[in-house]
Amino acid sequence: MTTLDVATGSRPTADTIRALPKVVLHDHLDGGLRPQTVLELAEEAGHTLPAADADSLGTWFQEAADSGTLVRYLETFDHTTAVMQTADALARVAREAVLDLAADGVVYAEQRWAPEQHVAKGLSLEETVEAVQAGIDEGIALAAAEGRIIRVGQLVTAMRHADRWQEIAELAVAYRDRGVVGFDIAGAEDGFPPSRHGEIWDYLARNNFPVTIHAGEAAGLDSIAEAVHLGRADRIGHGVRLIEDIAFVLEGDEADGDSDGGYAELGPLAHWVRDHQIALELCPVSNLQTGAAESIAKHPITRLKELDFAVTLNTDNRLMSRTSMSHEMELLVAEAGWTIDDLVDVTVTAAWSAFMHHDERRALVDDVIVPGYQAVQGAVR
Repeated sequence: MTTLDVATGSRPTADTIRALPKVVLHDHLDGGLRPQTVLELAEEAGHTLPAADADSLGTWFQEAADSGTLVRYLETFDHTTAVMQTADALARVAREAVLDLAADGVVYAEQRWAPEQHVAKGLSLEETVEAVQAGIDEGIALAAAEGRIIRVGQLVTAMRHADRWQEIAELAVAYRDRGVVGFDIAGAEDGFPPSRHGEIWDYLARNNFPVTIHAGEAAGLDSIAEAVHLGRADRIGHGVRLIEDIAFVLEGDEADGDSDGGYAELGPLAHWVRDHQIALELCPVSNLQTGAAESIAKHPITRLKELDFAVTLNTDNRLMSRTSMSHEMELLVAEAGWTIDDLVDVTVTAAWSAFMHHDERRALVDDVIVPGYQAVQGAVR
């Protein structure tokens, strides 16, 4: 893996963080709308919203998502998906998502969304994918015109509680050379495991198609185990509760030292995930909102990273969490003691975990991320 010559242990400022190149692998298209866009699309669609201006609406989404439960958190999507039911609306949301990510310094992103949730007004599944791709392409072009280069792929998602997994998987595979880079399942995790439609994972494996699975957020180790072993997931969406398979001992000097001077005893699943370097798509702010973590300072992302898990940093839902990649990084620096080295590490790990070919990953790291970080470091020295 490529490493960078950075100022070891340095704490980056907010300005430095905003300038850093970033990679986001877990960002929901229907969770990242601009509040003003929701208002305008709702008026066009005749959909009633809980607030009448952009600031109030943004606050409502954040407060509703701060419930401490995943179920309540997911209810906020009733409003965003309601206004994303036409090709023009889907293209607009995708275009703006690309522009917002690029403005935050993101150079590679994967946008996940569920086509089956956007057919209420007559669009076919294929038309939804094509509309989103049109918006992504336009956003990339507009960002380039502003001097910002970004690459974006679609992660097509099937909803756990529905029974369209096979249909959605076939849709994803059909568009693999037209913008779709992987498959996911999302929604209510507890009670809707990957084994609900176990045959789907054989289909995706036969087609050599990348898989990420939401697991280890609202449900625990069994959910992660099914995602890894039955779903053959290349990455785990969240995976924050993998920490439950690790015992931290505060005395002794055996293997895997941690920041408290003790050591960690990994269970069999934790060993498997680390040994195979299955990337964890961790989302600190969102995890706090859903009750999967206690605080930024105590979020498992830091200890998992210290223990050499393949940790990546993500936003999950920028609207509901009022967050961005820069904001997530700033919080970890301020509250968990992260340094520039830590930010470099999770960014490079995310790039090497992206759903694209190996040579493309290497180019992203060597030609974009490394020079980008070095340029920022040079500017602040």
